[in-house]
Amino acid sequence: MSGHSKWHSIKHKKAKIDAQRGRIFTKLIKEITVAARMGGGDPEANPRLRVAIAAAKAANMPAKNIDNAIKKGTGELPGVVYEDVTYEGYGPGGVAVFVEAVTDNRNRTVAEMRHLFSKHGGNLGENGSVAWIFERKGLIRVPKDQYTEDDLLEIALEAGAEDMQTGDDAYEIYTGFEDFNTVRTALEEKGIVMESAGLTMIPQNTIKIEGKTAEQMLRLMDALDDHDDVQNVYANFDIEDAEMERLASGE
Repeated sequence: MSGHSKWHSIKHKKAKIDAQRGRIFTKLIKEITVAARMGGGDPEANPRLRVAIAAAKAANMPAKNIDNAIKKGTGELPGVVYEDVTYEGYGPGGVAVFVEAVTDNRNRTVAEMRHLFSKHGGNLGENGSVAWIFERKGLIRVPKDQYTEDDLLEIALEAGAEDMQTGDDAYEIYTGFEDFNTVRTALEEKGIVMESAGLTMIPQNTIKIEGKTAEQMLRLMDALDDHDDVQNVYANFDIEDAEMERLASGE
């Protein structure tokens, strides 16, 4: 598993712990609100909202919270107006970083992003500076304890998936951006239990880093990921698995 994928796997485990403490609810509510505002409150006709609701349910968010977030997005309930923003820059070692955020104050958020990049040995760049390095894909995680690799791979490819990788505790099924909903629906119809399903950004090339640079880079990733406005953060670093585990454990 490449470095950036390993980090996202570790982040996924961290998200489960965050969900238990309710920390992730704020980000999920923002995503549901924006999705409903942009595409309407019917998840059947709004793929982004459908994915956001699925993520909220996976985090055990109460149905009332989900319903209120949708109504705030559609204007049925009063609420803060959020908008999508993206930030691009470079981390330690020249690693490309792409951030997706939802904010109610662009000026505040961009200032805080610039501060975080600078604090951790990077710098915020212009829009378009690194986006070309990444390709948007669908990513579906399926628990390993329910299926054999060969059986799930056959089902996934038949459904239209592009690739499948084996992580520590889950299979990761990748799809084309346009095919994501089709593949996810096909897997649902076959009774495949999904741990998560959403869109991601995959780097087309990676930069190998280690030592102090790797440590700085992971601190930047954690700082960005912990920011309340940030929904997702992607980077094209590659760190050896053993070093990634060591740094992630804080040793």
